[in-house]
Amino acid sequence: MKLFLYIYIVLFSFVSFGQKKDSISLSEKYILIKVGDTLTINLDEVKLLPKTKFKHREDANYYFWFRKKVFKAYPFAILASKRLDTLNVRLSKIKSNRKKKKYIKIVQRYLEGEFTAQLKSMTRTEGRVLLKLIHRQTGKTTFDQIKQLKSGWNAFWYNTTANLFKLSLKKEYNPLTNNEDFLIEDILQRAFIKENLKDEPYKISLDIDKMYALNKGYLNLEVYKEMFSKMRSKRTDKK
Repeated sequence: MKLFLYIYIVLFSFVSFGQKKDSISLSEKYILIKVGDTLTINLDEVKLLPKTKFKHREDANYYFWFRKKVFKAYPFAILASKRLDTLNVRLSKIKSNRKKKKYIKIVQRYLEGEFTAQLKSMTRTEGRVLLKLIHRQTGKTTFDQIKQLKSGWNAFWYNTTANLFKLSLKKEYNPLTNNEDFLIEDILQRAFIKENLKDEPYKISLDIDKMYALNKGYLNLEVYKEMFSKMRSKRTDKK
């Protein structure tokens, strides 16, 4: 009797499950058209990037080394962009030049306290990437940002100081003409797709399709290979 009851319950559950109709929850992205029983679905845009091509197998090591640098610099560029946007909005509401200068000094001290320690931990490569990304996110080079907020004289001296570390605050970001910028943008685009980084709005003109068409997926890492080769030579000489 118990066995019969068990079989009955199982069979009843199976039949009941089989009678359920397949369904799909509809939202704004799904449009049901009755004519011809057609279901039209509006899907989100999906980016397809060309497969990365390296000239030599070891080049991949340099690419992933550089990827870490970009990942470290990008959040700082986003934060700097947001801080500058907030600063410019508030400055636009201040009529007095004297009060504007006073407010800029207050913000400058705040930013120095927020960024200085972390920026000092950056390597020269990370600093260079950061300057490029600040231009990408804000639409202005770091030199122009300083010139706008302080003065041309201050911007000149800031740039001179940066040159001591072989960095230029005047450098622009252009993935179409600069190989390092192309590498940065390639790393960002792939990180956005994989959701390793959040794609934030930027303020320069970028033609991603043209960028990849020009490079055909090929990644040139020669400059970093040369850099590490020189570093290894120096270490050998010291020994």
